[in-house]
Amino acid sequence: MKNEILRREGGRGRVLPLLLTLLVGLGGRVCAESSGHLHLVQTIALPEVEARIDHMTIDLAGKRLFVAALGNGSLEILDLSKGSLIRSIRELHEPQGVLYLPERQRILVTNGGDGTCRAFDSNSFQPLSTLKFSGDADNIRHDRRNKRIYVGYGRGALGIVDPEDDKIEGEVKLPGHPESFQLEERGGRIFINVPTACRVVVVDREKRHILSSWRLGTKMMNFPMALDEANHRLFVGCRLPANILVFDTESGSIVAKQGISKDVDDLFYDATRKRIYASCGEGFVDVIEQADPDRYKPMARVPTAVGARTSLFVPEQDRLYLAVPHRGGQQAELRVYAVER
Repeated sequence: MKNEILRREGGRGRVLPLLLTLLVGLGGRVCAESSGHLHLVQTIALPEVEARIDHMTIDLAGKRLFVAALGNGSLEILDLSKGSLIRSIRELHEPQGVLYLPERQRILVTNGGDGTCRAFDSNSFQPLSTLKFSGDADNIRHDRRNKRIYVGYGRGALGIVDPEDDKIEGEVKLPGHPESFQLEERGGRIFINVPTACRVVVVDREKRHILSSWRLGTKMMNFPMALDEANHRLFVGCRLPANILVFDTESGSIVAKQGISKDVDDLFYDATRKRIYASCGEGFVDVIEQADPDRYKPMARVPTAVGARTSLFVPEQDRLYLAVPHRGGQQAELRVYAVER
């Protein structure tokens, strides 16, 4: 049978496309597109999602992806195995950040419209609790070591939440609204992008105060951020001009700059491959090689779709998930890229 298939299809090189065609009906669109170091392997339609899509998180064990559809006012829950939508949690107010807590079977969603952080049961999807901040609840992170949740919000603060008691127990005042922030795993610092102040603010999470702030210049629009803790490097994605600034986290000085595509909104560091992935609304994912901690060069500029600027890199799966909004003839969808080893 195998030899017959090879003969009919004209050789071994034709078998893979045939198999991929057969797989399309198994849920979600299976693709074999390749560009540089990312390979599009699956596309999941989001037919009822309109406007801007923001951040996402993953349930590794359950193979589910949680997507904050900001402009749609919903949280989209996707089954990655079947390539289909499980559920939409609606009537949210500009959902921006999302965090999954497997040990508590909870999904936390931060909302920019009403400043809330809402908790849902991750199995029944029923609402559990609501925490209210002063406004514009945005990025959210989990400090597993100290068992705390951090939420950037308002005109300038980092909220501290005790997830066991579902209470806001404190905050750190900042010089402007915080965007992406990263926590050291071995150290005790939090690095926070504050674009309105054109700074990176460094916070001591034990003492809960600002240690220092690093100036970027003027109008840099520093939104996304990634951390290479082993090499003491912080990557800050800027929109004006479009580049990545590389900071030495010991000195706070900029040691390198690398140009990227326009309108970057998510940035990830791949420690295994020594690469940076930057998803940019111009319509590209830029792949940057780290030659050493102070030297970087472009590896690939992967075409995506205009407006597709939010993403999630999952090193445990070697996957990059990219949210594509509905624009013109392009329908909203979630694209799954396999990362080349």
